[in-house]
Amino acid sequence: MKSTLMALGPALMALALFVCTARSATYYIRIDGGSSDQCTGLVDASYPGTGTGLPCAWSHPFWALSAAGGTAAWKLQGGDTLMIGAGSYEMGYGAPNTGWCDSAGAFTCHLPSLPSGPNALTPTRLLGQGYNAGCPSPPELWGTQRTDFILNLSGTSHAEVACLELTDHSQCIEFFCPDPGGTGCSPSVACERDTYPYGPWASTGIFARDSADLRLQNLNIHGLANQGIWAGRLADWTVEDVRIAANGWAGWNGDIGGDSSNSGSMVFRRWTVEWNGCGESYPGLQPEHCWEQVLGGYGDGVGTGATGGDWLIEDSLFRYNTSDGLDLLYVGGDAQYASSIVIRQSLAFANAGDQMKVSGPTQVVNSVMISHCSFFDGKSFTESSGVFNHCRAGGSALALNPQPGSVIDVVNSTLAGEGDCLVIAECRVPGACNGTEQIRLRNSLFLGYTDYLQPGDTTCFLYDPSGFADTGVSYNLFWGAKFGGTSPCDGGNNLCQDPLLVNDTLAAFDGHLQTGSPALDNGLPVGSLGGLVPSDDRDGNSRPVGTGVDRGAYEYGSGSLATPTPSPPPGPSPTPTISASPTATPWPCDCPDADGDGVPDAWDRCPGTGASQYTDSSGCPGARLSTPWPSILVSLILLLSLLGLAVRKRGHPISNQSRTHSHTLPMVSCRSFPPRGAQLQTDAGMLKPVCPANNCCFSSG
Repeated sequence: MKSTLMALGPALMALALFVCTARSATYYIRIDGGSSDQCTGLVDASYPGTGTGLPCAWSHPFWALSAAGGTAAWKLQGGDTLMIGAGSYEMGYGAPNTGWCDSAGAFTCHLPSLPSGPNALTPTRLLGQGYNAGCPSPPELWGTQRTDFILNLSGTSHAEVACLELTDHSQCIEFFCPDPGGTGCSPSVACERDTYPYGPWASTGIFARDSADLRLQNLNIHGLANQGIWAGRLADWTVEDVRIAANGWAGWNGDIGGDSSNSGSMVFRRWTVEWNGCGESYPGLQPEHCWEQVLGGYGDGVGTGATGGDWLIEDSLFRYNTSDGLDLLYVGGDAQYASSIVIRQSLAFANAGDQMKVSGPTQVVNSVMISHCSFFDGKSFTESSGVFNHCRAGGSALALNPQPGSVIDVVNSTLAGEGDCLVIAECRVPGACNGTEQIRLRNSLFLGYTDYLQPGDTTCFLYDPSGFADTGVSYNLFWGAKFGGTSPCDGGNNLCQDPLLVNDTLAAFDGHLQTGSPALDNGLPVGSLGGLVPSDDRDGNSRPVGTGVDRGAYEYGSGSLATPTPSPPPGPSPTPTISASPTATPWPCDCPDADGDGVPDAWDRCPGTGASQYTDSSGCPGARLSTPWPSILVSLILLLSLLGLAVRKRGHPISNQSRTHSHTLPMVSCRSFPPRGAQLQTDAGMLKPVCPANNCCFSSG
């Protein structure tokens, strides 16, 4: 039996490789490419100027579409990759290969839904060139002629979109100033929607619904006439290194109408959401005509409909949005959806409404919320500043909304503001809370300032009519905030003293502690509160440095102090610097593959075949098969069954053999992306399968 399995191993691996190479392709887009008649799209090369069917790239993403019968459809199959080279690509009516569009319906002239990958290990990928090298020059996809959206991910699952800039070339805002009477706003800013030509504008960057297992990475989505991302009914999404900025109505709008509930893990890391509710000048890329709900707009940086899901937000930034910065009020819905929220090492400031708003079971750790909610007052980019709703809904630093029975923890965070109160605590479903809810505020700093809406008053620490936090306020430091009843500093372990921050002005706030701060070394220790007190601070430096943990988001003396935050710039911040993605590993056990064709050198019978050329399972040039994936899979299963019967005829039942021998059949990988799922290990920041010894790099035996 041993010899039989050893003999079958190479054959099975070769068959699996055959399946992989038969069903996966990479298509290339580059400015100097050709049409789909001139080029195959399968080679990253320019079009030479004459000829058809040549091995070269297409010149535009729309050449990846066929339009039989007047309806556009992808030429890509699920699991394929579309690699877009640096440059600027017009997306909409009038762009190359848009004969299937017409001017009256120009808003529908956009890419169809990206095909789903066949499984989590083989996603369909829409990538900008350099996606795996830090994304130094993301290609620009700019919408035109009132197209509804630039990318369509409706019904798309098992997919990745990375290293792209999504924008338009207009400064108009869709539906701007619908009722100018008495507001002084400028209807001329509104986009042309009624008569072609509509102009070089697009409504939305990405639209998605009914989508699962999807990754967005290294995207800059800015300057759209309505919203950056409009997405709901999602499951298990990951969003990393994405900037959503200066979109006319909202940044991330999670309310798609009707059922918009998400599920599974909703993960956001290094997410920058800023200047939404503002137009963006072109080509200057500066914010202008910032408006909000009183003027007929919206302005949330992030908002959702009623939704479930486990939300994780880390190392993220929400600032200069014309309403709330991060609005997760409807997470959990009216208590009908299972949900949780975890926010770590994140920053929200200078949003015109609440800085952060959460609902249901929540943990906020190592985060900073600065409610400089009057930021837009008197600014040149503010539309009708005298009517603008500054400090909307009270302008709290943090709004907490327990669901029945839920616990909300705020630990080692720094809150300051000029709104009505720093913290607002109200039951998410009025009358539904039953007294078992808890709000626990610990190891944190709370700084109050003059109430912007009532200049003769001071921002209060906490509005909590139901007493959710009555027994949960400890080891904090308060300064400048008023208390509605008994001061939390009358005995116990809270302090009411000047925290001695590096800069405590709201316009240039820097919450790092100075020498001699009363917040040093006297917080609850690392690991307490059930592990909530972190072993690092917002900067990622270690805690504690002295004899104990410092209160607030920053640990004094742990590494170098950060430079104080400067006054806000007059326009959007540049695209955030995005760290390089790990180099993809084509084989689970890092087998040598010198020519990059996806076949290890030990199995490659045609060394030197390029990565852009189709190869068969032996690494030799071959044509792509049209056999659909399910048919290939069925054939593979049938072959395995026949092989099993052959082994049984030799008198060695496989079930018994598996108990007495530890040999493992070869495990191969069909793709060059870090897989997700079980049996993973980390290698230089990249996940990859655990490799049994000698499982794919051997050449015989």
